Amino acid sequence: MQATAITLYPTMFDAWTSRGVVARAIAGGAMQFRATDLRDYAEGPHATVDDRPYGGGPGMVMMAAPLTRALAATREQAAGHVTTVFMSPQGQRFDQRVAAELSELESLAFVAGRFEGVDERFVEREVDIELSLGDFVITGGELAIMVVLDAVARLLPGAVGNAESLIAESHMDGLLDCPHYTRPAVFEGAAVPPTLMSGDHAAVARWRRKQSLGRTWRRRPDLLAGRRFAAEDQSLLREFIADTVE
Repeated sequence: MQATAITLYPTMFDAWTSRGVVARAIAGGAMQFRATDLRDYAEGPHATVDDRPYGGGPGMVMMAAPLTRALAATREQAAGHVTTVFMSPQGQRFDQRVAAELSELESLAFVAGRFEGVDERFVEREVDIELSLGDFVITGGELAIMVVLDAVARLLPGAVGNAESLIAESHMDGLLDCPHYTRPAVFEGAAVPPTLMSGDHAAVARWRRKQSLGRTWRRRPDLLAGRRFAAEDQSLLREFIADTVE
């Protein structure tokens, strides 16, 4: 996968691309990443990328022309079709399903907004997907791009050391993850559940599935709405609820 971030602050991505899963995905060839400085595509002695909004009001708006030129250069350098993503609080909510869909694409170009927003003509003409992390506003799109691409990179071949660990993670199958424990067996009076120390792999798998279902029921019941349960999952969730009520 090729990924580009069009941004006013390209150095913000340096630490993110040099450590962890993203660095592994880049080093292994699963992902190529480039941060493009938007000012390289601005005109005039001051490399202006923003201007006052028509109609008045506070703040500045990012201009369509520099963004269009930067995106055109990204498309010229890319192999195959480029899907343009604009991080915006007005976009659709980003989730694991969207991350999986993006991980299947050949090339992504992310636009990091700043100031009061981006000229709507650029959004209407050039943007394929608007994504939001949630119902809140942050200073710029750079952090949001890192979050999205981090979730996408983890799904690329070879990015995660143990690919099996992805299977049980929260939201991978629409459920929250089960609790996890490590040494010591007893910490300040709190003991690891006996099932996890039993050596019975089938019992451990059943316990983890039950906890995953139960944790989702308690913390995110909205994720269970409309879900089709296998008979075993129905039984495990009933057990969890019964244990909780007792």
